[in-house]
Amino acid sequence: MTPSAAPSHSPASVLDLAPVVPVVVIHDAADAVPLARALVAGGLPAIEVTLRTPAALDAIRAVAEQVPDAVVGAGTVISPGGVAQAVDAGARFLVSPGWTPALLRAMRESGLPFLPGVSTASEVVALLEQDVREMKFFPAEAAGGTAYLTSLSAPLPGARFCPTGGISLASAPSYLALPNVGCVGGTWMLPPDAMAARDWPRVETLAREAAALRTA
Repeated sequence: MTPSAAPSHSPASVLDLAPVVPVVVIHDAADAVPLARALVAGGLPAIEVTLRTPAALDAIRAVAEQVPDAVVGAGTVISPGGVAQAVDAGARFLVSPGWTPALLRAMRESGLPFLPGVSTASEVVALLEQDVREMKFFPAEAAGGTAYLTSLSAPLPGARFCPTGGISLASAPSYLALPNVGCVGGTWMLPPDAMAARDWPRVETLAREAAALRTA
């Protein structure tokens, strides 16, 4: 996840920015900036905005332009076209739930850091063969959780992961304790009631609680 031609404004590794990367689904682009400011104030600067809604690209663009301390990325990138759209919107990293040769090539050629998704040892080996060493492990809990990642650590020590999918505040520490995990992705700091009410102070409080996992 450290391409040789990465733009200077991109992070070297998203896995090292914070212990938790919020995985955000934005339905109203107007919410993006106050939400990002709350997450950054809480200590979570890396923010993955998933390309699951019509508002996602506008949300990424707004955060990139108005929240300079945020490192906003695009998630649920599943096609070369999605890569191009995310780059155009100002995304600073890319995350996919899985990968194909065409998608991997597009992500690499974007010059941005990227996390291709994996859930099997064979997928990890295939990426290592292409000198990709940082990956998203998805769906983490359904795919075997910490036990599976522990099993991968000895035969595949070159791979580092951001597990995402079903992780909570309670389970995150067990993932972060693993030597092959750099950070986790989660949504627990974005509860639906707080998002619906636009309760940004509550989001900031929950983000601060998540950020504290680095030293817990």
